[in-house]
Amino acid sequence: MARDKELSEPAVTIKNMIEDALSASGNPDTSASAPPLEWLETQICELAGHLTAATYRFLVLLGDFDERRGWAEWDLPSCSAWLSWKCQLTSGTAREHVRVARALRTLPILSAEFAAGRMSFAKIRALTRIATPATEADLAQLAGPMTASQLERFVRAHRNVTRADDGYADVMRRLTWRQDEDGSLSLSVRLPPADGAVLLQALRAATGDLDRQANAEESEGANRVSAETSATAQQVVTPASLADALVEIAGAFLSQKIDTASNPDIYQVIVHVGTDALTADKREGVSAETSLQHPAHPSRCHVEDGPAISPATAQAIACCATVGSMVHDHRGNPLDVGRRHRTPPPALRRAVRERDRYRCQYPGCESRKVQIHHIRHWSKGGKTKLSNLILLCRAHHIIVHDLNYGITASADGFVFITADGAELEPSPAFPGIPDTDIRTCHDARVAPDTIIPAWYGDRLNLDHAIWACFANAKLAMAASAVP
Repeated sequence: MARDKELSEPAVTIKNMIEDALSASGNPDTSASAPPLEWLETQICELAGHLTAATYRFLVLLGDFDERRGWAEWDLPSCSAWLSWKCQLTSGTAREHVRVARALRTLPILSAEFAAGRMSFAKIRALTRIATPATEADLAQLAGPMTASQLERFVRAHRNVTRADDGYADVMRRLTWRQDEDGSLSLSVRLPPADGAVLLQALRAATGDLDRQANAEESEGANRVSAETSATAQQVVTPASLADALVEIAGAFLSQKIDTASNPDIYQVIVHVGTDALTADKREGVSAETSLQHPAHPSRCHVEDGPAISPATAQAIACCATVGSMVHDHRGNPLDVGRRHRTPPPALRRAVRERDRYRCQYPGCESRKVQIHHIRHWSKGGKTKLSNLILLCRAHHIIVHDLNYGITASADGFVFITADGAELEPSPAFPGIPDTDIRTCHDARVAPDTIIPAWYGDRLNLDHAIWACFANAKLAMAASAVP
């Protein structure tokens, strides 16, 4: 009964809102069972205009927040991750809002149309995929009479024509690399068009595989994520995800070689870590000179015959790597090479992924590019068992080690505790409905017909629209070239 009462309360509230609005609009018949359809249509269209203008203000604020990197204070990898966590948006919707917010900062004409409530977010979202400061005026004029669906078709065709016009000249194959002072690697690659397409396709495929976790260890969970495959395929590929994919491809190649090689060490990346670095409780700077000065130095922490790494990075690697021990004498000579330990075994990895829904458990993160982390570090005696394991994405795996975050299990999942004892909220409470009217959230003058496009049911002549768009662009370029 209590539940039925809860469900009925919103209906009463909506009815009261309609009656109050009818009274305010001068409609004398407030006792009628339903308001006139004309009034409803007017209110819907006007409110849509107010929502559009308010959305523009929301995106302006979001763009400022993103530019000032306010999201980084929450130890989140991107502004879209913060938006998804704080404002209860899906990951894809959050990424689109951030993309549009960034684009609007360089498109004043489209921003003005959006701010006035004359062009909906759906249209702005489509136009920002192709608009530039030089073309936005013509695109805004062409998009005005179109519906949002017609504009989506136009934008898709525009991008296809643009890509077809971009010529690719054959270039010599070349790969150069350099290692910076901090140990990071920079690559520069030039390939002919066909070979470049093969590489990009492999990277995009690897990115999709990472998101879907489509590997043998998760074959049991394939049905669980199959419903999200179509949404994943539409995800925007970012430079960071392509970089992760490149590492994944290289790791997969080395793993195949390790399985069949007589000497697996040839295909393994070996990291030397001293006892002090492996058991460090917090981030400590370890210079290359200090860590490499002696093989038995307790703070040793570096890639074999390579640069130094931080203890936090070494601890994160130790969570899911093959670990072995090596004992040195005071002169640095190896005395004993212990057995290797692989943690955790495949069956336990499947159990952890199933329990954690194949996603990072850090508050606000839904990434499916995950690694397994020991809650109580393996190097400090933590056992490799289900209750001591958790899924974290690569970025938050490093953050947990680097900032010495604590993790405890609760009835609702996991609780993350910062080094100063503060508890991170799994899902912040939504601020709720503000007391102010939506009209005070923007400066646009919105009427019932502001949002309505000048469309009279005509079908879109896509060929003519694309021709007119590119013809106008050529005329504008010719006019600007005339002295």
